[in-house]
Amino acid sequence: MLKSLLLTLALASTFALVRCNKTTDANVMKQTADYTYVSPVEKAMLVEEATDGIPEIIECIYTCINSMPVEDLSESEISTLNYMREEEYLAHDVYVAMYELYNVPIFNNISNSEFIHSTAMLAIMEKYELPDPAANHEQGVFVNEEIQALYDALVEQGSASFQDALVVGATIEDVDIWDLIDHLENDVDNQDLTYALEQLYRGSRNHMRAYTAHLTFQQIVYTPQYITQELYDEIVNSAWEVGNGFCVCNTGMKFENVIRKTE
Repeated sequence: MLKSLLLTLALASTFALVRCNKTTDANVMKQTADYTYVSPVEKAMLVEEATDGIPEIIECIYTCINSMPVEDLSESEISTLNYMREEEYLAHDVYVAMYELYNVPIFNNISNSEFIHSTAMLAIMEKYELPDPAANHEQGVFVNEEIQALYDALVEQGSASFQDALVVGATIEDVDIWDLIDHLENDVDNQDLTYALEQLYRGSRNHMRAYTAHLTFQQIVYTPQYITQELYDEIVNSAWEVGNGFCVCNTGMKFENVIRKTE
């Protein structure tokens, strides 16, 4: 709960700055109407974005996860799985809400990515026959009270304006990266879970690059609230990461290389 309170306070000061520097929403909507707003980095990036590719990607994830050894899960690993399953859904649900409000492709693209990330956690839960805290998930409804509070605060802030929504996106990736680093360093050692979290971490770095590109277009400087400024600068100033994602399946399909966004 402390994290959600800190986040709300940090967002309040951040959004006060954003409102002083933003362009008008009318101009934003005019730009997005003919897609002139889509940034060069977003045009170039590879994302898990099209519904046509999602079933194949999920099949690839299950194939990969189930090919790894079955190892005993510690309590911290089970806790990490439960938390990350819902945290990835939090990101998905916020981005869906922002896409419904602003109809800007980045929110739709990355919401699909977050759904796939959450499904990766489910694949491990099913492998170990663990109960799913997000079973029959309803948009915006979470079992974890901290995640519920985060969702409510983020949607409220992002609903204020398009620029606020972009800062919300960067904030979610900021929190996600911070959590993933903490889990990888302190909570997990099983091969399958470690590998999956590493892929989520790579995905979150790419998402942060995409949101930063949009914020830069809006002449907004995002100040990281959880990760260090040094790590943030290292991420956003480095190249887009393609990699092999969740293994290469028999079909030759790659987790992050299934769909290419075109001009």
